[in-house]
Amino acid sequence: MTLADVRRAAGRIRWYVRELTGESAYDRYVAHARSCDPGAPVMTRRAFERSRTDAREADPREGFRCC
Repeated sequence: MTLADVRRAAGRIRWYVRELTGESAYDRYVAHARSCDPGAPVMTRRAFERSRTDAREADPREGFRCC
């Protein structure tokens, strides 16, 4: 196995983990926001995550959260 193979495998694993954990959602949001309206302000990562959490907890279809 060459170094290029290891790097390629590591890149694929990194992509998978970021997709699985939702880490890449902010990157997609920024790319979408900048492509739709380049002059509009973009939420910070913290504000984006807070917005996602609020939306998830407000939607009863997402499941029940007791605490």
